[in-house]
Amino acid sequence: MLRLTTDQKIYFTLRLACAMCFIGHGAFGIITKPIWCNYFAVIGIGHDEAYRLMPVVGTIDILLGLSMLFYPTRIIALWLVIWGITTASMRPLSGEPFAEFIERAGNFGTPLVLLLLQGGFKIPVKHWFARMNDHITLNAHELKTIINCLRVLAFLLLAGHGWLNFIQKVGLVNQYHSMGFQDPDKVAQIVGILEIIAALSILIRPFKNLLLVFIIWKIASELFYPHYKMLEWIERGGSYGVLLALWFAVKKAPSGFITLPFKSANNFDY
Repeated sequence: MLRLTTDQKIYFTLRLACAMCFIGHGAFGIITKPIWCNYFAVIGIGHDEAYRLMPVVGTIDILLGLSMLFYPTRIIALWLVIWGITTASMRPLSGEPFAEFIERAGNFGTPLVLLLLQGGFKIPVKHWFARMNDHITLNAHELKTIINCLRVLAFLLLAGHGWLNFIQKVGLVNQYHSMGFQDPDKVAQIVGILEIIAALSILIRPFKNLLLVFIIWKIASELFYPHYKMLEWIERGGSYGVLLALWFAVKKAPSGFITLPFKSANNFDY
């Protein structure tokens, strides 16, 4: 039986998460999710044209997501970073809270960390089009870089979701109402505060046991959307992937290895 190293678990987790995110996002294009009209309008595309373009955009997203499963390349990962940032930016540009952008840090963060795992950006041009290397081995400096990137991404996506809860986003309030809570507005605010605290705890010091709790919470809580439940859950694969990859990385890190993400660190050999 093939046994994966911890480094490979990080890599494959992010690959799967990246695929989930863009396949789920693409599915919303195929079914022509109405709110997408707002995002097309940001760049001057009208209602009817938006509905014609949605399935095209959705199909491309799905194909790119599938490519990360079956033949991952750095150039596709780079495009997914750009596309993930672009689509997330459309939300605040269309009048939604800025929290909608940072809550989607996993969407563009997973392909970004994949690129870092594959040697970063300073590689020969031909390697951008070659298949990614599945046999990842991280040295101490690389592991620290990956942990810090994942910490920042985890902070952003949890803080963003917490912010949306705190300001009582309608979709989240409806979610709690459908679960039977008598005062869904208050529940949303409490959950928001707890998620922001969780985000800060990861940024300051990620503990593997707490990370496991946050992973379970994130995976479970995203199942309760009143509409498109499974598609919503799949699209948020980047969020689960960031947290799970961070858990694997923290488990591997030796004692005293993890410092504040922006603090200069000593090199560790192990």
